[in-house]
This record gives sequence, structure tokens and C-alpha cells, in this order.
Amino acid sequence: MGAKPEVLAPAGDRERLDMALAYGADAVYLAGTAFGMRAFAGNFDRDGLKEAVSAAHAKGVRVHVTCNTLARNHEVAQLPGYLEYLDAIGVDAVIAAGPEVLDLCRRRAPHVQVHMSTQTGITNYETARVWHELGASRVILARELSLEEVAELKAKAPRGLEVECFVHGAMCVSWSGRCLLSNYMTGRDASRGACAQPCRYQYALMEEKRPGEYFPVFEENGETFIMNSRDMCMIDHIPALMAAGVDSLKIEGRAKSAYYAAMTTAAYRHAVDAAAENRPLDPLWRAEVDKVSHRHYSTGFWFGQPGQHTDSARYVRDWQVLAIVQSCDGLGSARLSLRNKFAAGDEVEVVGPDVAAFPMTAPMMRDMDGFDLAEPRRPQMEFRMKLPRQVPPLSIIRACRPSS
Repeated sequence: MGAKPEVLAPAGDRERLDMALAYGADAVYLAGTAFGMRAFAGNFDRDGLKEAVSAAHAKGVRVHVTCNTLARNHEVAQLPGYLEYLDAIGVDAVIAAGPEVLDLCRRRAPHVQVHMSTQTGITNYETARVWHELGASRVILARELSLEEVAELKAKAPRGLEVECFVHGAMCVSWSGRCLLSNYMTGRDASRGACAQPCRYQYALMEEKRPGEYFPVFEENGETFIMNSRDMCMIDHIPALMAAGVDSLKIEGRAKSAYYAAMTTAAYRHAVDAAAENRPLDPLWRAEVDKVSHRHYSTGFWFGQPGQHTDSARYVRDWQVLAIVQSCDGLGSARLSLRNKFAAGDEVEVVGPDVAAFPMTAPMMRDMDGFDLAEPRRPQMEFRMKLPRQVPPLSIIRACRPSS
């Protein structure tokens, strides 16, 4: 089995960053307000980037900043100064889609490593070799490769070149995200961080001589799945990924919730640690990937073509975050912040950093003035509740509330 790989978590904004740090990420990837492929995530301004790096480094966690949009002339002039700033605040790596970022980093940000984005479509060891010779320290492989192809690429790539692979999250119907649908249909450029995800629209058929008359396109059960894609989940195959020599396991999801960032990070953290110690993953942590919002899972292209999926394309959202623990003493007396309504007597679960999920019945609570509180109602309001035992800050109170 190969060396213990990095767990690389998404951090779309400061709340998601804090969750990824608390729940066990080795590294996080995030974006500034420009040059990132998730324009609609919260992202970080310059002061926010500096604070993010400080917070991550205080926990020994690396920070990778995305610079992987396809920049135009009026934007590329901003790159040198931006990269110099990333170097000055101690960013560990930038994720680049173009050779100009690689070249400018070498000249303007010499302390920052360059990781070549999946957008560059790296599918063979010769491409990996070329990027390494140009100065890249890591390649993020195309998601369309099989496990055997990844293992061969790693074995034949230059010594010292790291390989990063996506192991969890949304899949794209196009080749490693190279898609023109959004640009063509909505004017929002997928290669510049603004994808409208038209591959997930519900489509109908219209005949040119019958304008306005729509005919449904059915495959089965009254629905169509022409471009339907499942989410990737490789948590059951961590030992195989380690044996293939993958250096970094990347979780997709900068635009997803802080709860998603927390629980996927925790699940893969425990999976990697278990594999490194040659023991099975605790089923309680394995279950966490099923308790976040997701489309039906698959193993992507890792074990061959995934094939057409003809089940529902809708997200599975069975669990709802009720509150976040702000602090908790040794007796379990906790101060919490409300996210969704619940009441005394409700059956809930508690899960936290290195705290496997456990059930409890919500007791009578108290407001911050000490008065009894049967049901906190105001979003973000703080209140107090007795937990069965002490849990760390940023632990989560949740309930199973399947969507109809």
C-alpha cells in the first residue's frame, strides 16, 4: 500500500473553511474573488484570504488557491499582482489551468507551488512529465481515468511529481468540465466559473412547425435523464487508491454547505486513517457520506465506464442541521446557534470533530437569559442545551427529515 494520502477539502467561504479545519482536512482549496471556477461560492477577498491562510496554518493545514479560469486580456494583467499577494501571505499552492499562471508563479510567486487543474485534461504520463518539467509540482488528473490508468501514470511520472484525484462529489457530463452548454444557452461561461448547469434541466421536445407546443421526453417513470450524472463516492476504495499511489484525495464541493464540508471531510479523514492502519472504516463514519445532500452515488470512471443512470436525478436530502455547538463544558452544558427549528422531545443526533454520531432526545432548553425554552425559533439565535457528554465546538445537532 502506498503512502498516506492528503485529504483535500473544499472551502467555499469562511464557515466552510472552519468546518473543514475542525473535521480533519490536511489541506483546503478555496478561491479569491477572481480567477476561481466557482464564481457563485462565497469566496474570499484579500483580507479574507490572509485570515484563511493564518487559520489553516495554525492547524498545520495547507491552503491551495484556485487560479483556474481561462483569463481574458483585461483580466490577465491583474495576475502578477495577485500572485505576488498570494506569495506574500503564505499560500501553499495555486491551482492553474493555463501556462501563464505557471510561468508567472515562477517569476512572481517563487514560494508558491503550482498544481495543474483537472481543466487541463491530464490523461497520460507524458502530459504529466511536460507540466512537471515546466515547473508544476502536482497534476490534478482528468476525472475520466480508470484506477489502472492512474496507477500507470503515477508509476511512469517523474519522481517527486504529486498526483491528485477527485474522489467525491458532483460529476460533469463533459470532459473534465470542458463544457459549452452553459455559455451557449445562458451566456454564463463554465470555463470562467459561472456554469448554469443546463445538463440538469428538465427538457421537452418542440417541433418547428408547432411553436409553443411541447412534447415530453420520457425515458421511464415519466422523467428524462438524457444528461443525468450521479455523484462520485470512492470512500469504500481508499486502500486501492493508496496502492495506486494517489497523493491527494480531493472532495468536490466549494459551492456546497458547511455541513457537507464538515461531514465529507470527517468521513474521508477516518477512511484514510483506517486504511493506513490496515483496519476497516467504522460504519458510523462510512454512513456520513449518505447523510449529506447528494445525487445517487457511483464510482465514476474509476472502475470503467459508469453507464447511463436511469433512476431519479433528484438530490437525496434526508438530514437537516438543527444547531451548531459554539461551546460545551465538561458536563455537556452547551451553547448553540440555531439553524432550523426543533423542539424539546424531538429525536436528534449529535456528531462532531472525532465524535461519531450518537442519538439523543432534545431536552428542555434555555434562552440566554436563563428562561425555559421548549422550541428555539429565530434563525441564528443562541440558546443553551444539555448534551449527554462534552463535545467540541462546531459539533452539529441534526435530525432525519426526508424531503418528499
